[in-house]
Amino acid sequence: MNHSPDAGREMTCLTAVDAAERIRSGSLKSEDLVSDCLQRIEATDCDLGAWVHLNAEDALNQAREMDRLRWFGRPVGSLHGVPIGIKDIIDTGGIPTERGTKAYAGRVPRRDAFIIDRLRDAGAVILGKTVTTEMAFMCAADTRNPHDRTRTPGGSSSGSAAAVAAAQVPLAIGTQTNGSVIRPAAFCGVFGFKPSRGAVSRTGVLRTSESLDQVGVFARSLEDVAALADAIAGRDSTDAGTHSRPRPRYLDGCRSEAPIEPTIAWMQEFQRDRLADDARQGMEDVAALLGPHVERIPLPPGFMRLMETHRVVQDYEIGRNLKRLAADKGALLSRQLRATIDRGQAIGRKEYRRALEGKAAAERYFEKFFYDYDAILAPSALGEAPPFESGTGDPCCCTAWTLCGLPTLSLPILTGAGGLPVGVQLIGGPDEDDRLLRTANWILRRLVAESGSA
Repeated sequence: MNHSPDAGREMTCLTAVDAAERIRSGSLKSEDLVSDCLQRIEATDCDLGAWVHLNAEDALNQAREMDRLRWFGRPVGSLHGVPIGIKDIIDTGGIPTERGTKAYAGRVPRRDAFIIDRLRDAGAVILGKTVTTEMAFMCAADTRNPHDRTRTPGGSSSGSAAAVAAAQVPLAIGTQTNGSVIRPAAFCGVFGFKPSRGAVSRTGVLRTSESLDQVGVFARSLEDVAALADAIAGRDSTDAGTHSRPRPRYLDGCRSEAPIEPTIAWMQEFQRDRLADDARQGMEDVAALLGPHVERIPLPPGFMRLMETHRVVQDYEIGRNLKRLAADKGALLSRQLRATIDRGQAIGRKEYRRALEGKAAAERYFEKFFYDYDAILAPSALGEAPPFESGTGDPCCCTAWTLCGLPTLSLPILTGAGGLPVGVQLIGGPDEDDRLLRTANWILRRLVAESGSA
């Protein structure tokens, strides 16, 4: 293979939507795209560490089959022949899924997760498994930030965000229980999108918190995250948390025009005292460019208490779901995770029920909130990616939105004082993901227009 760092760079930098269109038209072969992605990984992953298991030969075979189907005029999918990385807590039949821990070393599932079936139906090529933090929690893995190897890529979807940012693959799947899609997307400078809770099945995905676990996606364009969300979303009768009703059409929403110019709420004091100076100024600049379309509003009463509500729900459910693992293989788990499991088991059912009631009350509040606003503007993280040794970063900018199951999107539109990406987060109404993506597209075009005329 070609070991040049720029090997296949032009092809691997294609958007997924563009690549799929070229593959369907016959102007690009899936085998060539997958081969170039593999070359790119070989050339760059030695010091990045985004992949835990690369399914190279099988991926090339999948790509050849996608090319064969197109050649013979068979049906082709929305992501036909496009390679994708899968977070290593999502089951892939016959491919190791070790969940970032020695406790599951050598684990090879027999069946694909529901969303892997959906991806195969769309024609996507499963390239391999991307690195996760231990059990998708807080203990950092070895993955580094593509923009600065001394910085964290964020967690827990560390490898998925880093692989997309490094142009190793155009798309990747992650998960979020607190800030595990939005924060890595911000630190790595890519688009990260977590659909509304209930839109995407979690069957075959590691379950740590049934009330909070959600699937999300990474890409280098807004259209790509929408197209990937379209591919994986859908009702799953084996996951009671998925909706039994029509879902938004993500890509159609992204491409549609707003019937009227949107109104965006900015809770200006949200985490303001904790934001890095450059992140705070960046938010001010974005709001200024959007001008009268941004309405500055106070934090809702009791809003910051949602952080504690989230902690109680997550800890209690982790304590219950990982109790047996801790008993059987506790010596293979980090001290941090064992402490969380113990803390969760110490929470009583009465306190847990109160937290669930608080969660439900917050969900009801935001159902009405978006009658007046198209989106909420917020930081994706507190600033640039922190040093690798300090951990994966604080998820506090995501906690409340994840608790409420709202659709969230990180836009890679700011650069910090150190030259690293700083994300801007948009939050939408429940099940109004298409409206959120439409608003995001309007904002991106508006920012380009306003910054160009400034």
